[in-house]
Amino acid sequence: MINIILADDHDVVLTGLKLLIESQQDMMVVGEAKDGEAVLKILEAGNLPDLLITDLQMPGMDGFELVARVKDLYPSIKIIILSMEDDVSNIMKSFNLGANGYLTKNVDFDELFFCIRQIMKGLQFVCAEMTLSILSNLQKYPATYQEPKQIVIESGLTEREIEILRLIGEGYSNVEIANKLFLSKRTVEGHRQRLLDKTSLKNTASLIKYAVNTGLIA
Repeated sequence: MINIILADDHDVVLTGLKLLIESQQDMMVVGEAKDGEAVLKILEAGNLPDLLITDLQMPGMDGFELVARVKDLYPSIKIIILSMEDDVSNIMKSFNLGANGYLTKNVDFDELFFCIRQIMKGLQFVCAEMTLSILSNLQKYPATYQEPKQIVIESGLTEREIEILRLIGEGYSNVEIANKLFLSKRTVEGHRQRLLDKTSLKNTASLIKYAVNTGLIA
């Protein structure tokens, strides 16, 4: 069971997100808070989750400070930023502070669940919507990304995996890729995981850079 704490200053978001997450048999919301200070009080009381999902813009202690404090005090807790903010600099700052994933609030349900499960496997995740923005900023933020081991396709990728990699690079979500290629969402998720495994990369941003460096996308 993945135990999750939610932090957002909007009741509607908290309620909707809790209902959504608890529709999954392997996930449970064990705490809710409207600001960073409230999250820390929950943690200080001994209610330690596997995962914290937090907004960036909250009154008092914002999401950035919360990420830094949680990672300092409770480094084993994974953190996903779920925000309306789609500025690449916010993504970079979040990851530099220790966040494990970044999603915008208009992400689809399936991508949210996929993100949670990937992060609990020890990986990082950026939503599909932000991949093109990240791609355009690769030169501006070069230290944020892992270089692929080789800049040629020598990782044993199948034609289908290369096709899916191209679509990921174009910003398609798992559901959109599944619909476009007439595959199940689970099949696409499996291909995406194998892409990470075969390329020895840890997140979507690195996959995108890999695709650029190998000439799969311009």
